Amino acid sequence: MKKISILLLLFLGLVSCREASGIKVLYLAHGLPQTHPVHKGILEFQKALELKSKGTLKVKIFPDAQLGSEREVLELLQIGSVAATKVSAATLSNFVPEYHILGIPYLFRDKEHRFKVLEGPIGKSILEKGSKFWLRGLCYYDAGSRSFYTSKKAIRTPDDLKGLKIRVMNNQMAINMVNSMGGSATPLSYGELYTALQQGVVDGAENNEPSFVSSNHYEISKYYTLDEHSAVPDVLLIGTKYWDKLSEDEKKWVQEAADESSQAQKKFWSDSVEASMKTAKEAGVEIIIPEKSLFAEKSKSVLEEFVAKHPDMATIVNQIKAE
Repeated sequence: MKKISILLLLFLGLVSCREASGIKVLYLAHGLPQTHPVHKGILEFQKALELKSKGTLKVKIFPDAQLGSEREVLELLQIGSVAATKVSAATLSNFVPEYHILGIPYLFRDKEHRFKVLEGPIGKSILEKGSKFWLRGLCYYDAGSRSFYTSKKAIRTPDDLKGLKIRVMNNQMAINMVNSMGGSATPLSYGELYTALQQGVVDGAENNEPSFVSSNHYEISKYYTLDEHSAVPDVLLIGTKYWDKLSEDEKKWVQEAADESSQAQKKFWSDSVEASMKTAKEAGVEIIIPEKSLFAEKSKSVLEEFVAKHPDMATIVNQIKAE
């Protein structure tokens, strides 16, 4: 009931109100805990925007999924009940098809290539694609690379995935990727994963280092294989219903604050990865550095199938590979 009450208040227009003092409040909701490096990046956005606007634009943050799941909050942006959010590009791809591209396995050669693409013309053009769906992208946040972790046996080559049930997000790209490598992709709610690993419902999962540790999955899964098969970023978004009400100066401040927060968040992420790996190693997790080319070769069919189904996006894919 508490959540419904909050949403009702937002729906009635609090999100875009101008207070008597001339202050505009931007409501930003996301599903991450306040200790997460992405939340820390959002705090930088909050501080930068208030500074640039001399206090006339303020950000009110609702973390910890207080206003619902990523999908639910995206829908709130579309109707104008919430101004902004942070979601995974994987979730966003269900609203804006071009974001599917960022989930293609081994699309990016390395971290440098990834950020050159995301922060350049290609990445910015994808951010703009969401406007026709009332979801304007502001910037990307580093969400690292996703790798496999398992509880029963180590994954050193793709052959080791055969017969293993691997939890994935409910995302077709992720499902196709695991299946192409020989595993059995098992979509499952993230909140159910710890128990599923513990009870053997699934044999493993795939995620980045901070998530592997913050979820306590390292307590059960003692093998972590850094195959880095995908690097799906997070995206900071603003609803066009809110954006369109801003003046040109206000839009400029919002975009500049987002860009600055994106750069600051990279450092938060890097520090979190280092701390997470230290925790995992001290807990007895075996960190495996495999031959990535073996995994990349096995998953090539995912790219081929995607391009065949979406020929209109082949140009973007080729531009990324040539960058």
